Amino acid sequence: MAALFNLKAGRLGYSLFSKTTRFVVGDVKPSHFTLQNEILCRRFTSEISENHHDFTVNYLINSCGLSPQGAISASKRVKLRSPERADSVLSFLRSHGVSATNISKIVRSCPGLLSCNPEKTLLPKIEFFVSLGVSREDLAKTLAYETLLLVTSLEKRILPTCHFLRNLLSEKNFVVFLKNGGLRIFSEGHSKNVAPNIEILREFGMPQSCISLLLAYFPRSLTQKPENFAKVMDEVKQMGFDMEKSRSVAAIKALSSGNSKSIWSRNCEAYKRWGWSEDDVLSTFKRFPRCMTKSEKKIMQVMDFLVNKMGWPQRSIVKCPTIVSYSLEKRIIPRCSVVKVLLLKGLIKEIENVSLCSLMSYTEKGFLERFVARYIDEVPGLLSVYRGKVEIQDV
Repeated sequence: MAALFNLKAGRLGYSLFSKTTRFVVGDVKPSHFTLQNEILCRRFTSEISENHHDFTVNYLINSCGLSPQGAISASKRVKLRSPERADSVLSFLRSHGVSATNISKIVRSCPGLLSCNPEKTLLPKIEFFVSLGVSREDLAKTLAYETLLLVTSLEKRILPTCHFLRNLLSEKNFVVFLKNGGLRIFSEGHSKNVAPNIEILREFGMPQSCISLLLAYFPRSLTQKPENFAKVMDEVKQMGFDMEKSRSVAAIKALSSGNSKSIWSRNCEAYKRWGWSEDDVLSTFKRFPRCMTKSEKKIMQVMDFLVNKMGWPQRSIVKCPTIVSYSLEKRIIPRCSVVKVLLLKGLIKEIENVSLCSLMSYTEKGFLERFVARYIDEVPGLLSVYRGKVEIQDV
C-alpha cells in the first residue's frame, strides 16, 4: 500500500514533504489520472499561481509605489518569482536619476520591464539618447511618459529613426526637436506616421525649411494618422495659408491636436462674447494662429482686463491678436498698470493713443525707457507700480 501511495505521489509530480511546491509536466497521459488526482493537480497549480500573483502584487505595492488597484492591474502583465531581477531594474532607474514617482509611472505603464536585464536592455538606450544631447535629467522625466522607449529595439527602430531625422534637421533644430517632445517618435518609429505625413506636406508644396520647422518645434503634429493629417492640411489650405510661409506651420500645429475642433469652437465663442465676428476670428487666426491654441479661460481673463479694467475698445484688440500669448501676471498687468497711472496723471491723454501691440512687444529695456524713465520725474513711484510694490491708487 505504501509503495502504491508513493507511486501515485510521484506520478503527480510533487513531494508531500518538500517546503517548495512543484508541479512537473511529464509524459503522464490524461487517461491515467483518477478524478481524485485531477482535483489535487488543479488545487496545487492554483496555489502556485496564487502565490506568484500575491508576491507580484505585494512587490508592486511595497517596492514600486503602486496603489493596490494599480498593482492588481499591472500584475496581469508580469509575474515575478523572486525580487532579484526586479530589484536590479529599480536600482538601475534610480541610479539614472528617475524619481520614485516616475518609477511608479514607468512600472504602471510597462510592468514587464521588471523582468528585463537592465544592463542589456535599458543601458544601451540610455547611453544612446544621452549621446544625442538629451540631458539625464530631461531623459529621466521623459521616460515616465514615453516608457515604450525602454522596450523599443535600438537596432531595428531607434537607430533607423535617428538616421531619418538627422537627414531632415540641422544640428541646432535636432536639439530643439529633442526638447519639444520628439523622443516619442523614436518609440513609434518614423515609417508609421512621420514619413507619410512629411510626404503629404511636400505634396501640398511645403518647402523643406518649413517641414524642418514643423518637425523641430511641433513634432507631435506629425505623429497622427496620415488620413487625419491630410484633412488638417486641406483645412489649412482652404483657410488661405501660404505653405511656403512659416505661419502655415503654426496653423498646422493649432489644428492638429485631437480635440482641436472643440477648442476652436469654444475659443471662437469666447471671442464672439467680446463682439468679434466669424471673419474677425478667421482673420486673426490667419495673422496669429496661436490665438486659437490658448484656453477659453485665458482668453476671457485677458479680454476682461483690457476692456473692462483698462478701457481699450474691443476692436483695437482684434488688431493685436498676439496679446493672448503674453502672461497676464508677468507682462500684461504690470505694463498696463503703468499706463493706467500715466492716464490718471494726464501724461497720456487717451487709451487709444497707446498702441497695444507696441506696448506688449517692447523688450524690458525698451518698455522701461519709453514708459517709466521718461516720466519718472513727474511720477517717482512709477517703477514701484511696475514691480507690483505699490498700488495704482497710492501713487
